[in-house]
Amino acid sequence: MKKLLPTLLITALATACNANNTHKEIDNNINKNQPAINNIIMVVADGMGPAYVTAYRNFADDLTTEGVDRTVFDRHYVGTATTYPASVSGYITDSAAAATALATGVKTYNDAISVDVNKQPVKTVLERAKELGKKTGVVVTSQINHATPASYLSHNEYRRNYNEIADSYLDDGIKADIYLGGGWRYFIRKDRNLVEEFKQSGFHYLDNYQNLSSLPSDKPVLGLFGKTGLPWALDDTNPHRLSAMTKAAISQLENEQGFFMLVEASQVDWAGHSNDIASAMYEMDDLAKTFEFLEQYVNQHPDTLVILTADHSTGGLSIGRKTYLKAPNVRSDYTWLPEILRSMTLSPEGVAKQFEKNKLTIEQVSDLLNFELTQQEYDRLQTRKSTAAATVDLYYQTPKAERTSKYPPTVYRLIAAELKEIIDIRTNTGWGGISDSATHTGVDVPVYVIGSEKQPFSGVIDNTDIAKGIFKLLENNK
Repeated sequence: MKKLLPTLLITALATACNANNTHKEIDNNINKNQPAINNIIMVVADGMGPAYVTAYRNFADDLTTEGVDRTVFDRHYVGTATTYPASVSGYITDSAAAATALATGVKTYNDAISVDVNKQPVKTVLERAKELGKKTGVVVTSQINHATPASYLSHNEYRRNYNEIADSYLDDGIKADIYLGGGWRYFIRKDRNLVEEFKQSGFHYLDNYQNLSSLPSDKPVLGLFGKTGLPWALDDTNPHRLSAMTKAAISQLENEQGFFMLVEASQVDWAGHSNDIASAMYEMDDLAKTFEFLEQYVNQHPDTLVILTADHSTGGLSIGRKTYLKAPNVRSDYTWLPEILRSMTLSPEGVAKQFEKNKLTIEQVSDLLNFELTQQEYDRLQTRKSTAAATVDLYYQTPKAERTSKYPPTVYRLIAAELKEIIDIRTNTGWGGISDSATHTGVDVPVYVIGSEKQPFSGVIDNTDIAKGIFKLLENNK
């Protein structure tokens, strides 16, 4: 038997190697038979760590079937990416450094917009695509000069130089054929009206989703649909606005030379920072609908490659709460209950705004939430409303140097924080942040690819490898 085992092991290994080689040959033949990649769509789900994908799978589950149904994300999973920034910023990245890595293939410090650690500009994949004669575009649910889109379009040493970044979209040369997202605050200012300047440069401008269906085919497009970012998907006039904008943008970008487009589901991150599981799931749903559309598009246009990943994970989301034997408001069993989330039609912030302005009964608040509040939960909201004004007053009475909050508190946000905690208890959702504005975490993030060129983005890779792979595809298609 001792002599037989090594023989069997060698035979098994040889068989496995032959099988692997056969699969590689098949994969290579498949790629050879596919048309060259002409269009590249980079999708960034800001803040979407692995827990968000799992939570969405459970949230979207068809309860009439056995087991938990797979989603569009599961169909195209190819690996994971590390997210750490340049060593000067430690192990946990912000959105700017991560977007710079995804856009340029270069690690940099947190807050940097496509400049290296020496604050020197680094070329982005979007800029290279434009140099090669491709059309380019950005579609986001944040303001279009936020960290991620800015890192593909601009170069700045500090991500919050929002006006400077917006100005650069004209002053440094127009780099995109279509811009869709938010940003009135930065593009229509007292000192400068960038919208008018874009129009003078030949752009068609729109400020509502309805006009997405009638864009002129012979003009570049600027579409701004919010003062800063767009409303939450739960509160917007179109809950699938990312999908609608993506469809419209692709129609504008299609041409023989091909195109490069950035799509960002920006507000997954914002929901994570806000510890808002309800808004997070509906932002994920908008992303899923967008990815399903892109799946169909690649089937019809096999010269297109879609890459989806996150820049980082936000909030330390956990499907289940940390339990203590005697802790109040914490379930001690292993469960996550998304049922109430599925019925919601308004975000917690949307409900809180109405609760702040009006004297609402428990029945009226329940109607807004689309699930029934208990008397205890309603009393918690009433108590928070009555104390919120004093909290806001105290903040402004405190000297600036002694203020501990990053952002000024508002009454409706304090009410919303209470409501989100109620929802967390109901669903048994946990967060890893130590404050109401939960921070980023350093976990690896998932990578998904639709199209024939999966290999450069598969396995355990670094976020810079994604930009390097895109650069290579662009050069191969010259």
